[in-house]
Amino acid sequence: MKLLYGIIYISVLGVLSHFVGQALPRDKFDAKGFPYRTAKWEKNGKVYEKLGIKRWKDYLPDMSKIMPDMVKKKMTAAKEQGTDVLIAETCVAECVHWALIVLSLGLFLFWRGGWAFAFWLVYNILGNVPFIIIQRYNRPRLVMLEERRKRRLAKA
Repeated sequence: MKLLYGIIYISVLGVLSHFVGQALPRDKFDAKGFPYRTAKWEKNGKVYEKLGIKRWKDYLPDMSKIMPDMVKKKMTAAKEQGTDVLIAETCVAECVHWALIVLSLGLFLFWRGGWAFAFWLVYNILGNVPFIIIQRYNRPRLVMLEERRKRRLAKA
């Protein structure tokens, strides 16, 4: 029964996170500020290539494919929406996934023990960490694209 409560709790968090993520004001997120700024050790996302991100990132579910109100995540969308929109979306997505990790600790309010911890760990390793990595991998590349676009506009 505790497993069922855990699944229900995590599912409700997931559904609510979509609506919260959609409601967050994009102008409050700064890709160059903490915590979204790329750390030196990330080497502009290169460190994630060592984790094989190019091989697995496209196999993960993309909510923008099933939720029409979400910004499309493909680079072709940059032409329609602007890279600044995609940059803000990476910040929002990272924020939501970090919040899900923290809020999923609520699972331990009604289910304690080794199995609860195992469930929590698997949920976060499979359901949140990869998506945070993808945002941290894509953001510096999008920021560089946006800076290049602004330089070209300034020269024109």
